[in-house]
Amino acid sequence: MVLFVSAALETVWATALGESQGFSRLQPTLVFAATIVVSLGAFGYVLRHIPISTAYAVWTGTGAALTVLWGMATGAEPVTVLRLLFIAGIVGCVVGLKLLPAKPAAPRRP
Repeated sequence: MVLFVSAALETVWATALGESQGFSRLQPTLVFAATIVVSLGAFGYVLRHIPISTAYAVWTGTGAALTVLWGMATGAEPVTVLRLLFIAGIVGCVVGLKLLPAKPAAPRRP
């Protein structure tokens, strides 16, 4: 759950970054700064419990899908069948990775 909250915050900070116009607008810049700290802090916490490969794929995939959906919901991006299909593909891959058992890799011998 923490991973998905962190990914949702990634959507917020990415959107705020775009709205900050190169950090020249104060409010979006402050939103960006606050949410990136919380998002990455939560992501760091998650890494104690989930392998980085799975966590990062879920985090970026979920964040990307939510960012595109937000863009479509606000009218910044067009809603098309192909966009929705590709977002469904991202979500399907994220769910698939999350459902796989997380077995640690065997230790490497020198």
